[in-house]
Amino acid sequence: MAVARRTAKSVWDRFSASDPGLLRLMAGLRTVGAILLALAVLAVVGTSVTHLVAGAMTAMVATFAIQEKEVRGQAITLALGLPVALAAISLGALLNSRVIAGDIFFVMLIFGAVYSRRFGDRGTALGLIGFQVYFVSLFVSASVPALPELFLTLTIAFACSAVARFALVPETPERTLTRLREAFRARLAQLVAHQIELLDADAGDVDAVLVDLRRSTARLHEAALMIQGRLEEGTRDASAAALLQRRVADAEIAAERLGVLLLNARSAERVETLTLHLPNASAAMPARARIAQDAGSALRRDLRALLLLVVRLVPDDRGTALPHVRNRLLGYREEQGLPQGSPAVQDCFRAVGEAARAILGLRLAVDASQDEEDEEYDTPEAARSREEFEAEEISISGEAAAAAEEEPTGLRRPTTRAAVQVSVGSALAIVGGEFLSTQRWYWAVLTCWVVFLNTASTGEILVKGYRRLVGTVLGVVAGVALAGAVGNHTWIAFALVLLCVFGMFFTAPLSYALMSFFVTAMLGLLYTLLNTYSLDVLVLRVEETALGAACGIIAAVLVLPVRTSHRTDEELGTVLARLRDVVSAAVAQLSGGPAVDLVDLARDLDTALDDLRSSTKPLTHPIAPLRARRQNARYVVALLETCAYHARSLAATAELVPSSKSVAADARLALAGRRITHNIDLIAAHVRDEEPDGEIELGASIASMLDSGRHEVLRTGSVAFRVLRHLQRLDEGIVGLARPLGVPLAAREEKAAGTRSVG
Repeated sequence: MAVARRTAKSVWDRFSASDPGLLRLMAGLRTVGAILLALAVLAVVGTSVTHLVAGAMTAMVATFAIQEKEVRGQAITLALGLPVALAAISLGALLNSRVIAGDIFFVMLIFGAVYSRRFGDRGTALGLIGFQVYFVSLFVSASVPALPELFLTLTIAFACSAVARFALVPETPERTLTRLREAFRARLAQLVAHQIELLDADAGDVDAVLVDLRRSTARLHEAALMIQGRLEEGTRDASAAALLQRRVADAEIAAERLGVLLLNARSAERVETLTLHLPNASAAMPARARIAQDAGSALRRDLRALLLLVVRLVPDDRGTALPHVRNRLLGYREEQGLPQGSPAVQDCFRAVGEAARAILGLRLAVDASQDEEDEEYDTPEAARSREEFEAEEISISGEAAAAAEEEPTGLRRPTTRAAVQVSVGSALAIVGGEFLSTQRWYWAVLTCWVVFLNTASTGEILVKGYRRLVGTVLGVVAGVALAGAVGNHTWIAFALVLLCVFGMFFTAPLSYALMSFFVTAMLGLLYTLLNTYSLDVLVLRVEETALGAACGIIAAVLVLPVRTSHRTDEELGTVLARLRDVVSAAVAQLSGGPAVDLVDLARDLDTALDDLRSSTKPLTHPIAPLRARRQNARYVVALLETCAYHARSLAATAELVPSSKSVAADARLALAGRRITHNIDLIAAHVRDEEPDGEIELGASIASMLDSGRHEVLRTGSVAFRVLRHLQRLDEGIVGLARPLGVPLAAREEKAAGTRSVG
């Protein structure tokens, strides 16, 4: 039984790690629950199959359109959505027989639905409900005599959506945050497990382990960002949100740093230090090798102990041995009981101690009362860590008012530009769709609408249209098979529709092509229910999809276009500005300057970097024709990710200066950081097409730039050495970034310059 429980827990950890916060699972279950409940109620009422389809589609729209985090806001938007839906279905029925008037209104509705995105989540939801319900009226061929029954159907669908949202699968910010914390714990455990695998892997298996290590590191970062996005609504006050944000960032950085140091140690000591754990090793090995073997065995033991701390991070999961294990690991931060070994291996032990401290801080932030009973076991090192956390918590100030950024106006506003583009593309899709089919032209309009959602450049629209077409073609094949298997069995068809709906919402954040596949397969089943299914209809679906995607691309290229290279350069400029903010503030604090909220600055850097990754996807997609642009974009993003890691690590170290007894400010570091910020400024100016004032500064290493006492600084302890190492890597990364962007370098480096744009 115990083995079964452990296996089930391991499987669940893997699943929750793949779906942080179970957000996709909950979205799929909530939508399916709303549809199922609506079908049950409508079946009891005795409506026709056509109205069953209309009710199911409306329940789906009413559920997925609302994305607000607060329960009260969700209820208000849902209440406002019902009259919007009734108005849309009424206009659809009235204009169904008036072709020109109906087409003109449809274009106006599309413009309004997209433009309403400027009013936030509520505006986006109401616009989406209006558009989709009007589409439902076209799909079921709504007529004026059928309006009373359709009104009842829509009202029941909205009521069932409310029941599913607030009763069957309730979603509150607090519950979401709790599940996200559990996902962070599961992903942190996965990362530590992969780090243990890296230590134990044979030479031929290292590459495969490194792939897993990079993937688990990226997933941990994703979970951290998602937690930060839910903090304000899911915590009791701003101070609690800031505290949890800082603890999550500390744990992420500590785990990431540990992985880097383990990789360095394996690279430097892979034969002498880390592979001597193999059985049947010679008993007569030299003393140095024996010490290396002991250090390697101790490192494996401590990594497994660290994994135990992560797995037992849940507050209710207690154990008297855990405090003793944690105290031993915390001692490594103070050089207490540090095993003998090479400098690279000893750095790993220090990193294990830092990770144990971060886990302690995370546990205290989640529920400090549950950890009070462990205080009686505290060693002096553990007590000092608690004092540091208490000092940090006291130093967290109230929520600062965010500076309002200047927002574009007129046609430069993204929502206005997108509304104009979608309207023009939809008008083209209506005209072209009428030529393909006078009955189902709206599929082209729907595709044109969808490819513009959550896109900001022509390249993104092109990639999205391509993925939708691929998913639609595959969905047609599945639709043919499912429709043939279902035949006239209505409720079997509805059951398969529910499976397709769940698949659609569960895979939407992962793959747009998969989502399109499930949508098209579902439509094949719905056509079967409406007795309008045929192979010609599904082929027409592919043709209309291709037409709609083409119209969307034409509108994006010709009407107020936003070139992909222009967008990537804008995002690149933002990343550089955020990187400079983090580096300059961290170096200033490490040099004795005033304390600032470095966690907020680091989060802004991570958000900007994620936006840059998203904007470069069209350049790095396999269908992108220019291979050199793909390689250039990937290289630039990889360099920025490396720089962001070292900047976050600097910020985490600088955060310790005001409260820690082991981390002291050093005024000489200001000189070391000056060259880095100067080079970042030059690159940012070049990206903005401004004339750079000077060249990228090259020269001696960061450590040698300090006025005096270089050896003293490097001997002051692991913290000083770590700061210099991060600064050195940042300096190298920024100089490396200048080359592919074509920023002028020193005379001996000018030949290495390339082109300016990311793309």
